[in-house]
Amino acid sequence: MNQPNHGLGGGVGTGIGSMPGTDPRETAAVINGELDLAHLAELPDRGAGADMVGRMAAVLVDLPMDAGTWGYRLAARGSAISRSSRDFLRADLDAVEELWDRAGFRGTGRPFKIQACGPFTLSASVELRAGHKVLRDHGAWHDVVASTAEGLRELVGEVTRRLGAEVVVQLDEPMIGQVIDGAVTPLTRFDTIPAVPVADVAESLHGVVEQVGRPTIVHSCAAPRWDLVERLRGVAWSLDVTSPTTTDLDGIGSVIDRGDVLVAGVVPAVRGDRELRAEIVATRLAALTDRIGLDRKVLSHNVMVSPTCGLAGATPAWAKAALGLCAAAGELLAADPTAL
Repeated sequence: MNQPNHGLGGGVGTGIGSMPGTDPRETAAVINGELDLAHLAELPDRGAGADMVGRMAAVLVDLPMDAGTWGYRLAARGSAISRSSRDFLRADLDAVEELWDRAGFRGTGRPFKIQACGPFTLSASVELRAGHKVLRDHGAWHDVVASTAEGLRELVGEVTRRLGAEVVVQLDEPMIGQVIDGAVTPLTRFDTIPAVPVADVAESLHGVVEQVGRPTIVHSCAAPRWDLVERLRGVAWSLDVTSPTTTDLDGIGSVIDRGDVLVAGVVPAVRGDRELRAEIVATRLAALTDRIGLDRKVLSHNVMVSPTCGLAGATPAWAKAALGLCAAAGELLAADPTAL
């Protein structure tokens, strides 16, 4: 199941995905101005169809989505939500394309990251037309896995054509632990949702990664699932590392030791009480590798810097500052981590 993570390396900062505000051009300017590994923004403040789950209405193939007071639901045909989601995605891509044209980035092979709600979190969040969570139906969540892979493959193609970029894909799976543990909240107490074995989750996600064919990051801001991390190799893992347990330290060491990349969530998603500088962020990551017993040189090869989670809940000022901190800390890791 192991495959090389071509195009991903350490010593760089990136964002997670969501940002505050509603203007795609302003947001693209902030992201691309602060980061070398820029990403396609999600702007959930725009409403239904613009958040992580709603964006998938524009990505999924042959699985239309609708929304209402119940939340998101698979539908028989396209809906207003599907149209809104496509419009939001098109506006976000247009904003980045215009910016890249002006900056001279287009066609240079500069890396660019796109995010998508992972198929298991999506299946745990969206209902079937019959009113059950998709995850409750084995065949239905398999369809979501296949549709996600095909939709992402097509989106990667569009971004590549528009930007001439080396596209990196991020799968957001904040609910993956609940899926594996059978702890997804059902619609009613009689509507039990079975656990999905971790081996099946790993196999399905590997299939998505393989079909999309691009360097992939799996992101989860929840507690790391090291049983899944052990099985799904050849991807980067985006994890909150601000308060690691002993088990987390072992898991992080294993990821880096096998040559995979850690996207270290260390910059707060909302502004804290204390001033934070890039030197402090980089030093904390150096201390982390020291605790694990790794050579600090891995920081420049196998560790990227990111916020702990998406920045939709941040102020615009902090969102910009947080991305700048990630980029500056990444530069310090790339320069000479042994000097930190």
